[in-house]
Amino acid sequence: MTQTPNSMRPLAGVRIIEISSFVAVPLAGMTLAQLGAEVIRVDPIGGAADYHRWPVTDYGDSIYWAGLNKGKRSVAADFRSQDGQDLVQRLIAGSGVLVTNVAGRQWHSYDTLTRLRPDLIHVEVSGRADGGTGVDYTVNAGIGFPMVTGPAELAAPVNHVLPAWDVTCGIYAALAVVSALRHRDATGRGQQISIPLENVALATAGNLSFFTEVMVNGTARERIGNSVYGQYGQDFTSSDGVSFMIVALTGRHFRDLAELTGTTKAVAALADTLGADFTDEGERYRHRDALSGLFSEWFSQHRAEEITGALSATSVLWDRYRTFAETATDDRVMDNPMFTPLDQPRIGRYLAPGLPMAFDGSYPPAVAAPALGDDTAAVLGEWLGMTPEEIGRLTDAGTVA
Repeated sequence: MTQTPNSMRPLAGVRIIEISSFVAVPLAGMTLAQLGAEVIRVDPIGGAADYHRWPVTDYGDSIYWAGLNKGKRSVAADFRSQDGQDLVQRLIAGSGVLVTNVAGRQWHSYDTLTRLRPDLIHVEVSGRADGGTGVDYTVNAGIGFPMVTGPAELAAPVNHVLPAWDVTCGIYAALAVVSALRHRDATGRGQQISIPLENVALATAGNLSFFTEVMVNGTARERIGNSVYGQYGQDFTSSDGVSFMIVALTGRHFRDLAELTGTTKAVAALADTLGADFTDEGERYRHRDALSGLFSEWFSQHRAEEITGALSATSVLWDRYRTFAETATDDRVMDNPMFTPLDQPRIGRYLAPGLPMAFDGSYPPAVAAPALGDDTAAVLGEWLGMTPEEIGRLTDAGTVA
C-alpha cells in the first residue's frame, strides 16, 4: 500500500492545541494529527506528569510518551506566569480548537477563551460526571467489570491491563472535534464539549447491556473465566502447553468444532441426555462446561502445530495466546503496512503503527514524536508572527523553553 501525504488527509489545514497528559487526550490529539491536522501539544516547562512515564529507555526517556505523541509538534511554556498564559491563549485563539484534560484552570476555560475566539471549539475530558477526579483504573473499579473478570472461582476483583476507558474516551474526543468542526463549518458557531471518563465507561456498560439485564431481568453478570457470555467460547491447552481461544458463534462453527474434535456423536448423546438443543446458542452457553469436557480431550492430545493446521481448515474462530514479545515479531506486525520504520529521537528505530484505517488503500504512516519544546520557536514564528528577537526575549525570561 502507498502512504498518504499529510496535505491529502481529511483534516489537512485544521489547527489544534492540546493541553494534556496520560492517555485519553494524547490519543485524541495523535489520532487527529494522523488524520492530517496540525496538532500542537503545549506543556509546562519541564513537562507534564506523563513526560517521564514508564516504560522508559535505559537513559530515562519515555517510550510511552513517544508512543502517544507521534506526529505532533511541541511547545513548552510557563503556565504559572501571566505572560506564559497569555501566549498559550493566543495560540488557542489562533487555532480555534482546544482539546484538554487539564481541568479547573480559569485561564484556558471555555468562558475565558471565547472572549478571544467566539467560535472556539473547546473539548474537555474530565474524570467523573459529578466533576470529581478519576482515572481509568478508579473509574473501572466503580463500574463492575473487575468483579466479573478473572477465574470463575475467584472472589477478589481483577483489573484489566488495558486502559479501555481512556482509549475509548480518546476516540470519542477525536470524534467530538471532527463533529464540532463540521458544525462550525455549517453554522459559524463553536461548541463547548465535555466528556467525563466515567460517562464513557457507564455508556459502554449500558450499551452492552450489563446494566440493562439488571434493570429488566433482575440478574447481574457472573464471573465466568475465559468463557464467552451467551455463546460457546473457551480456552484450551495443547499437549505441549500452548493455549488457544476457541469461539463458535454460529451453528456451522459449532458443527465444525465437534467434527474436528471427533465428538459429533458424543455431542448428540449429551444433547439427548440433557434435553438440550445445541443449535441454540443459549443452550451451548448454558451447557458450556459439559461441552468443554468433551472437546478438551482432543486439544490435550495434540501439539500446537497440529491444532493450528487443523483449525485453519475449519470455519471455527480461533487464535493461540501470545505474549507481547511474540506478537511484536509476528508477521501481523512485521508485514503489516500500518507499521512503518520510525527513527524516533532518543528512543531508537522500530516499527511504529500509523492510523489503523486506510484511505483509498493508503495508511497514513507514523511520524516521530517531538521532544518537549522542540517546536516552540517555530510555532511562535509561524502562528504568531514573532521575530527571533522576540522569541529570544521570551526564552531568556523563562516564559517559553
